[in-house]
Amino acid sequence: MARHDARNWHDCSKMIGLLCLVASILLQHGASGQRVKVEPEVSSYPGQTVKLRCEFTDATGIQLTMVTWIYEPKDAERINIAVFHPNFDPNYPDSPVKGRVSFMASPPTLSSPSIQISDVRMTDEGKYICEYATYPSGNEQGITQLVMLAKPQNSASVVTVEAGTKPVAVARCESLDGRPAAQINWVTTANGNATTVSKPGADNTVTVTSEYRMVPTAADNGKDISCVVKHRTQVKPESFPMKLAVQYPPQVTIVGYDNNWYVGRTNVVLICDATANPVPLTTQWKTMSGEKPDTVQITGKELKVLKVDDAVNTTFVCEVKNRIGVGRDQVTVFVRGTRLPMKGATTGSIVGAIIGVIVLLAIIGTAIAMYRKHRNNKLNGDGPPKYKPPPPKKTESSANRQPNTTNVPMTEDRPLQDQYYSTQSAEPVTDLDAYHDDNDDYAGDDRAHYYSAAPSGWDDPGNNEVPPPYMRTDSDPQDYHQGPNVNRGDSFVSPAMFV
Repeated sequence: MARHDARNWHDCSKMIGLLCLVASILLQHGASGQRVKVEPEVSSYPGQTVKLRCEFTDATGIQLTMVTWIYEPKDAERINIAVFHPNFDPNYPDSPVKGRVSFMASPPTLSSPSIQISDVRMTDEGKYICEYATYPSGNEQGITQLVMLAKPQNSASVVTVEAGTKPVAVARCESLDGRPAAQINWVTTANGNATTVSKPGADNTVTVTSEYRMVPTAADNGKDISCVVKHRTQVKPESFPMKLAVQYPPQVTIVGYDNNWYVGRTNVVLICDATANPVPLTTQWKTMSGEKPDTVQITGKELKVLKVDDAVNTTFVCEVKNRIGVGRDQVTVFVRGTRLPMKGATTGSIVGAIIGVIVLLAIIGTAIAMYRKHRNNKLNGDGPPKYKPPPPKKTESSANRQPNTTNVPMTEDRPLQDQYYSTQSAEPVTDLDAYHDDNDDYAGDDRAHYYSAAPSGWDDPGNNEVPPPYMRTDSDPQDYHQGPNVNRGDSFVSPAMFV
């Protein structure tokens, strides 16, 4: 058992040692990669001078021996382009950049061996590697990607096509001699798709061509389409707005016939409308019978009938021709003996009239309801009193006097002094002096008593006559109002009364 554990421990120790070795190698590689400082990417236009910087950041404990610049094209092998050793002069081996490459410092140093390339060309694009030979760690390097830029020449055009049933290119867009390759997009409402191809151009540039393809129809003619080109050298995308050009034969329509041509009608007109691309060349009117009526006049696309008769009871045909083809339309005229009745009001007018009547009835109904409400309020007592108030009482001595009952008939159960009259009465008495005088005369006079407040026909009631119909009863006490106590000589004004 102890022997088995010792074997396992030995295996674990070997595994740990291996892992530590791999980790140390990775750390050394990472540290060495970080010590050579370069720019990851540098861009330039043709004809310019480009600078490729390189620096060894930390040489503690390391001996720098030599620096070599290596050029690696995209599709070729590596080539040494510049070498520096402290004990020797700089050396520039044969390469595509010989004569144009040089160290920036003169003399150069191992700690900062940057180079420059003048009059750069599109073919100079690729990787440039700054590699140090060191002791004891060996070679360490940094890589810079040189990107050559070339602003492309962009253009777009519409392709004139004829309406058909097969997809064809209706517009083209091109980005010529650019670096890197441009991106082309299409913006349109037409139903189609784009095809884009790239091919090498002059001096290591790229030319991108895109076509918009679709099945052209007459409805597509004149639709908007735009080509949008994006490139690294442009501040913003470049747009080329255009309109599709689809040619098609004439599409003809005859207008003007209202199905109400009657005998004797004058100056009716038919018009031959046509759309085409290219524009129509000729417009021709004819009849199915082959004979033109005598009352018909033709001027271009207009056919005018001076007077309708049985001769125009035929089929008129209009033919329009352009370079693509011929289009035609026809209308058959039916000559009536009498004129058709005029059409009534349109549906919109009828609906509007109905709505107007409904609104008017609603207004009238509202007014009537408000009037009735106001009238009911007046009848329910909300307005002024509708009865004559009783006359003011006299002084205590005169108020206690009883009328002469010998000459005035009394009802069997209702004393006369408990009776009073309704709203059909004369004006209230306001002259107290006259009031007292009359009562005084009445008290000493045997003449019959007249009811001054009675309506016409009740001035002189007889013994068998009854007072006015409305009388106070015990069940209706709210209609009785005690008159005010007014002394002789005081003024009195009766309440307002509506007659």
